[in-house]
Amino acid sequence: MNILDKIVANKRIEVDLKKSLITQAQLEASVMMERTSISLAEVLRKSNSGIIAEHKRRSPSKSVINQILSVQDVVKGYADAGVCGMSVLTDGKYFGGSIDDLLLARASTNMPILRKEFIIDEYQIVEAKAYGADVILLIAAILRRDEIKTLSELAKGLGLDVLLEVHNQEELEKSLMPSLDMLGVNNRNLKSFEVDLDISRTLSQQIPDDFVKVSESGISSVEAIRDLKEFGYQGFLIGENFMKTDDPGKNASEFINRLEQ
Repeated sequence: MNILDKIVANKRIEVDLKKSLITQAQLEASVMMERTSISLAEVLRKSNSGIIAEHKRRSPSKSVINQILSVQDVVKGYADAGVCGMSVLTDGKYFGGSIDDLLLARASTNMPILRKEFIIDEYQIVEAKAYGADVILLIAAILRRDEIKTLSELAKGLGLDVLLEVHNQEELEKSLMPSLDMLGVNNRNLKSFEVDLDISRTLSQQIPDDFVKVSESGISSVEAIRDLKEFGYQGFLIGENFMKTDDPGKNASEFINRLEQ
């Protein structure tokens, strides 16, 4: 099994356990279900920077990234820096995150929040809404086309934006459908964890302009973003580059200032 297979296998066990503790009906009774979500796609369309900053404690490829700073401090720093939105990793075993991180982030900011998770079940989408997310991530590499359709339509029904992540043309072709808002190209191969920005460049022409194009992973320079903008990208997900510093917010602010000069 590669790392992605292991993550998904663990996620199935985790979701079944969660369902036994908190039912979907209980999640649907959350006050957050009445909250009007903020569209990340609309924010990105109007933004000059397109930066989506991520809170990430660790990863399978880099082990510990930053386990010192609180979610609240990171969120406040990113908000002050003027990012377009925030990505919060909620996977515990492999990334050190928690669903409570999502709730704390929501309590700390009004900007759009993406739940970064390996979603395989409708329960996780209802959970995302109940804990304050505005956007959910679907990963084409772990879902069939019919699953992408069912999950994305559920999310849209709850008022959530949908970011669909692909790694190659085959995944892109099976995934295109009206219930998506954003198409994300992950430059990191989730099976080998190697990074190559050429993946974003190559797939850009295959993505219809109906969708906001987002480039994810391995972006560490202003020059890389300027280059990717030439290929039609409006969103740029950056986590490790900011989180590996002592002050992610300050780092993000300096990065955005350089980008907008």
